[in-house]
Amino acid sequence: MIPYFDAAGIARRVSPAAAVAAIESALRGDVDPAAGVPRTSVRLPAGELLLMPASSAAHAGVKLATVAPANPDRGLPRINAVYVLFDGPTLRPVALLDGAALTALRTPAVSVAAVRPSLPPGPLRAVVFGAGPQGAGHVAALAAVASLSTVDVVVRNPRAGSQDLRAGTPEVAAALAAADVVVCATTARTPLFDSALLRDTAVVIAVGSHEPDAREVDAALCARATVVVEDVATALRECGDVVLAIAEGALSPDRLTPMRAAVRAAERPGGGVVLFKGSGMAWQDLVVAEAVAAAG
Repeated sequence: MIPYFDAAGIARRVSPAAAVAAIESALRGDVDPAAGVPRTSVRLPAGELLLMPASSAAHAGVKLATVAPANPDRGLPRINAVYVLFDGPTLRPVALLDGAALTALRTPAVSVAAVRPSLPPGPLRAVVFGAGPQGAGHVAALAAVASLSTVDVVVRNPRAGSQDLRAGTPEVAAALAAADVVVCATTARTPLFDSALLRDTAVVIAVGSHEPDAREVDAALCARATVVVEDVATALRECGDVVLAIAEGALSPDRLTPMRAAVRAAERPGGGVVLFKGSGMAWQDLVVAEAVAAAG
């Protein structure tokens, strides 16, 4: 029987720290994001179907993910997915994984691997836009590699009794002005905050969109930041934060830094603010799925 790893099983076998280490190891090894196969998107009446295949020397794998924008109103997850891992030489299926749980683990791991060389020393003050799985996952991944002094979570409508901050308030502006790390993990299509609030040492992570006409950060941030991306061609095709900033003359493609180079350099790229924009790539799922399957 083919083993199935549900969310609990994935969490038991691979910690956030181990996922970060797996991504870093892959990028220091043979994995080249530029050689990856672009995701395929199929529009459906209820949303979108994404097909994300990848291969390595040992395995092949594919994630089937659906995006259903109306699901939250039904009390259901917006994103659902399943991952199939195949043996490389024989192409026989060797494992099935909960694709949503895999995504929730690998996306923060990729972000943290990309910005880890840029994180300032000492306890970090973090601001997180979005209280969903990706927001929580990024906090866990950051905490796995650094000490966090404060974490302020920003949402549009705080739940009764929660400690979350309401977007657009003076409290959020103050938190941003003091932040070492800002995580954007939302479904927003327009900038979440005025980047002029940020210090020149801030690190910003934006992972909420893979669409060329949606963005979470403003063009002014791209203009002043060192912009790290998973892969330049992918960013120019899928990352609205980058695409729109270029269209507005605030950024040029030759200023984009591939995360493979940033991870291999193991030091802060350039000076000033660092922005990592990720949209999610199939090689990342395969790297973490292999780690899950290999864990004892």
